[in-house]
Amino acid sequence: MKKVLCFGEILLRLQAVGNSFFEKDRNQLQVFPGGSEANVASGLAQMGTSTAYCSAFPDNLLSTEIQEQLQMLGVDTSKSLSFGDRIGSYILLSANGLSKGEVIYDRRYSSFSQLTLEDIHFDQLFEGIDWFHWTALSPALNENVAELIEPILKEAKKRDITISVDLNYRSKLWQYGQEPIEIMPDLVAYCDVVMGNIWAANKMLGTYVDPTLDRQTSSVDYFEAAKQSAAEIFSLFPSVQHVANTFRFIDNPQHNLFYGTYHNRSEDTLSTIYETHEVIDRIGSGDAFMAGLIHALITDATPQQVVDIATGAGYQKLFVAGDFGNGKY
Repeated sequence: MKKVLCFGEILLRLQAVGNSFFEKDRNQLQVFPGGSEANVASGLAQMGTSTAYCSAFPDNLLSTEIQEQLQMLGVDTSKSLSFGDRIGSYILLSANGLSKGEVIYDRRYSSFSQLTLEDIHFDQLFEGIDWFHWTALSPALNENVAELIEPILKEAKKRDITISVDLNYRSKLWQYGQEPIEIMPDLVAYCDVVMGNIWAANKMLGTYVDPTLDRQTSSVDYFEAAKQSAAEIFSLFPSVQHVANTFRFIDNPQHNLFYGTYHNRSEDTLSTIYETHEVIDRIGSGDAFMAGLIHALITDATPQQVVDIATGAGYQKLFVAGDFGNGKY
């Protein structure tokens, strides 16, 4: 079976147990290891896909325990680097991401954010690898990482490695004077698989999105919008062969309406539509979708199976605590 390498920043997720960090008689904090690329790696490994993960870890016990957790899930961490002094984090001012609480990023000067091309050894990085996965969160960190990504993608392409990207857009990142539309098109040009949503594609790649689309828009109309967005991506980026979108709508902390679309250059498919009022942890559901997408494509699933496997994985993550999932998909 093909082996997937996920490359990106390892993070710690800190969150309140209740609705505040400093509730009387309940002054507790939960900590989970995570990060989009690590989440995808853990999801893939749990689905049975051979998976490796590369990030930069400081040399301390916390790094060791995080890598051990990934290894227990079946992820190969031998390509990760021992480098720098700290792991970045993000802080949720709500329990389990179930409310619209504030998100605070603490990622400056993290080990990963300081990587340079001189720290990357291509033969070691790509040995035994058939598929390379990255996300837009990496070039969003700083100019240093943005400049690091393109040579890696160029080398992966040179080695005929399939490349996938998740167009994660975070409005609180991209704070170093560059907009994603100035960076991402040149990087996506190397990719074979693009996942995200129609709004992220608009923000990062310049594709059209109807500004009147809203929560009341039907899945049929969103499917048409997704087909239009995918067709533009195929036109703009000749290397891209697969596009997938998630549609997730939240009416209250325990609600989630979840479906997806998948497009190749000859077919467009819409997934089963899921709805639940019993969410445990919505963090990482998009990463689980990405893992399901990669797994389905690697196993030569039909287009309908691809979108249903990806969407099913994303939906199931809503009922599992922690970024990694730590449960079989």
